[in-house]
Amino acid sequence: MLKFWYFAVIIFLLRTSKIHQPESIENFKQQLLFWAQQFDDVVWLDSNNHNEKYSTYDAVLAVDAFTSIKTDYINAFDKLSEYQSMTKDWLFGYLTYDLKNDVEVLTSNNFDGLQFPDLYFFQPKKLFLIKGNKVEVQYLRMVDDEIKEDLKSIQNANKSLNVISNEGEKSHSSEHIRIKLRITKDDYFKKVEKMLAHIYRGDIYEANFCQEFYAEDTEIQPIETFNKLNEISKPPFATFLKTDDKYLLSASPERYLKKEGSKVISQPIKGTAKRSVNKTEDEQLAKALALDEKERSENIMIVDLVRNDLSHTAKKGSVKVDELCKVYSFLQVHQMISTVVSEVKDNVTPAELLRTTFPMGSMTGAPKISAMQIIEDLEETKRGLYSGSVGHFTPEGDFDFNVIIRSILYNQTQKYVSYSVGSAITAKSNPLKEYEECLIKAKAMREVLEN
Repeated sequence: MLKFWYFAVIIFLLRTSKIHQPESIENFKQQLLFWAQQFDDVVWLDSNNHNEKYSTYDAVLAVDAFTSIKTDYINAFDKLSEYQSMTKDWLFGYLTYDLKNDVEVLTSNNFDGLQFPDLYFFQPKKLFLIKGNKVEVQYLRMVDDEIKEDLKSIQNANKSLNVISNEGEKSHSSEHIRIKLRITKDDYFKKVEKMLAHIYRGDIYEANFCQEFYAEDTEIQPIETFNKLNEISKPPFATFLKTDDKYLLSASPERYLKKEGSKVISQPIKGTAKRSVNKTEDEQLAKALALDEKERSENIMIVDLVRNDLSHTAKKGSVKVDELCKVYSFLQVHQMISTVVSEVKDNVTPAELLRTTFPMGSMTGAPKISAMQIIEDLEETKRGLYSGSVGHFTPEGDFDFNVIIRSILYNQTQKYVSYSVGSAITAKSNPLKEYEECLIKAKAMREVLEN
C-alpha cells in the first residue's frame, strides 16, 4: 500500500520552529517519550550522550504521521525515492532486511511471527530535536498552534508515569515470560557445520548466521521494557518505534549508513567480547578482542565488502577506511568497529545510496548474494525488521540509519515477542564459541524480559 497526498505536501511543507529550554533535559526526555505514547506513529532516537565524531543530535522524537508510505519489497526503493523527493521534509521509518528481495533475485519464505510491513516511513506533524540542554520544536504549520499546549502536556506527563510503571509491574508479576528457542542448541551446531561446509567448498568466505528467541501469548509494557533495556545498555543508537500495534525496542550500538552533505559514513561492527566488573580483567578482555586474529579477519572482510558497496556511488578514489578494527566499550559488551567513508557522486539520490549498500555487510557476509542465499536456507525465521534499519531523512536529503540488533520486537495484537542474535561464521569458527557469543549478545534482552 502506498499512501501520500501531493497537494497537502505542497501546502503544508513549511514548519514552525521554536526553541525550548527545559529545567532538566533528562526529565524532559522521559516526559517526552511518555507523552508520545498517545500517537499511532512514534520514532524515538536516543544517542545516550555518546558524543561520537559523527553525531548530530542527542535525541530526536517524531510523532503523528501527516503522510506515509507502507509497502512490501516490490520496487520498494523506487517508491521510497519518489516519496522522499516529493515531500522534501523530515521522514522517519524503517527498512526491513527482506528488502534484499528488491535489490537482488532473492526470497524470504521462513516463519514470520511479527508481520512488520517490509518498508514504512512517515512525515511527522510534530518533531523534537534535542541537542545539549535545548530542544528545537518543529511543527507543520497546520498544527503549530498546538506547540504551547503540547509543551504543557509534556511537562505534566510525569503525573501518569508512575501509573504506567505500576501497571507494567503488575503485568510482569502476574505473568512470567517463557522464552523459547527457534533453533535448539544441537540443531544450531548442525547448521553451523553446514555453513562451514559452504565456506570450505569456497561458496562464501563469511556469513552472519542468526537465531530467534521468542515468547507466544505474551503481553509486555513497551515503554517500560524499552526503558529497562536502554538503562542496562546505554547504546549510541537506541530506538523506540511504534507503528499501530507493532513495536521495536532497540539498544543498537551500530550505525549502518549516514549521509552528511556529500560525505557518506558506514561503521560496521564485527567482533564481540563480554565485559567484566573487575577493571583489570575487563581491560584484558578488551585487549584480547583487539588482538584476536579471527575477530579481526571477520571485521576486515566486512570492511572490504562495505568499501565495494560504497564504490558504486562514490567519486573515484574517495572510499577510505578512517578506523580499522577499533575496540569500543559499551555497558554489556566490547565491540570491534571500523569506519569507512566516501564522497558521493553528484545526482545520486538518497534512496539509491541505500539500495546499493543494503542489506548492510555486517549482517550478511561475503560474497554478499551467496551469503544471503545460504542464510535464508539455514535460518528458521524470516528476519523482517531484525538486521534491517531505522532512521530518518532530513529535508535536504541527508540521512542517518542504525542497524537493528540487540532489539526486542513486539506484535501487540498477536501477543508475540521476539529477539534475534547472530554471529559471523568463518573458516576459523568454532560452533560452541559462536553459540556462546550469541548468548552474550542475547543477555540484555533476556534479562529485561524475564526480570
